[in-house]
Amino acid sequence: MDIVLDFERPILELHRRIAQLRSLEGDQGVNLSASIEQLEQQAAKLQVRIFGRLTPWQRTQLSRHPRRPYTLDYIDGLCTEFVELHGDRAGHDDHALITGTARFNGRPVAVMGHQKGRNTKENIHRNFGMARPEGYRKALRIMHLADRFKMPIFCFIDTPGAYPGIDAEERGQAEAIAKNILEMAKLRVPVISVVIGEGGSGGALAIGVANRVIMLENSVYSVISPEGCAAILWRDRAEGPRAAEALRITAADCLELNVVDEVIAEPQGGAHRSPETTVQAVGEAVARHLEELDEIGLDGLRQARYERFRHMGSFLDGA
Repeated sequence: MDIVLDFERPILELHRRIAQLRSLEGDQGVNLSASIEQLEQQAAKLQVRIFGRLTPWQRTQLSRHPRRPYTLDYIDGLCTEFVELHGDRAGHDDHALITGTARFNGRPVAVMGHQKGRNTKENIHRNFGMARPEGYRKALRIMHLADRFKMPIFCFIDTPGAYPGIDAEERGQAEAIAKNILEMAKLRVPVISVVIGEGGSGGALAIGVANRVIMLENSVYSVISPEGCAAILWRDRAEGPRAAEALRITAADCLELNVVDEVIAEPQGGAHRSPETTVQAVGEAVARHLEELDEIGLDGLRQARYERFRHMGSFLDGA
């Protein structure tokens, strides 16, 4: 069963009426092509109007759509010879964060990213894309491997945030994230991170210290989820839409604030409407940025990454 968001319902209703007319046309042999064409034009115009002025909260809903392509979809669509690597070499593995090696356009690369599930069973297995410390330690192990063998690193970000459970805190969640941020800053190979859905808090930043950070049009990137922010500021998670406006979490906002380097357009209606097109667009962007980073050379990548984050943000001097 397809999932329909509230703001999509008027479009769905028109498509339902079109389907009814087509069925009536076939059953009774009447010509309803003029009426069908008129409704199709109305549906197309309505879709353009709705998706041309989405609110931050509506984009947040799209970023969480369970039919969006996930990390494994990008790996399957863009890479060959993928070999998943498990474990943090300290006794644990984490299914919420996938890591491995592959070939991208014939070139050896390291790939990693958060993985959600499309049903309850998969989400429990993947912990809803919320990694524990062992997930980030596993990712760091693969990053060091890539650095040693001079392989570019691709990171796909899609998480509400790092898992906040007691067991994760006991095993050093904050330390694991901080260690990743520190060690990623030192890498001497190209690092490209793509926000493909939710980019939530330190859970996202732990694989987001990259030379280039790219966002899909309907993804979000924030220090906290809108509901979490609303619960703190207004003590009411229902104020999530209000918080989404204040947080500046959309791709357009992040591009304006120089948090990301490029926004990739999604198919009309969202990435879930045409996953193959979305995967291809991401692949083209990644290939283009990788080619640019190759021009910098291994010795300059670390400094370029440092400069990127050093000059991020702006402030007003009150003096």
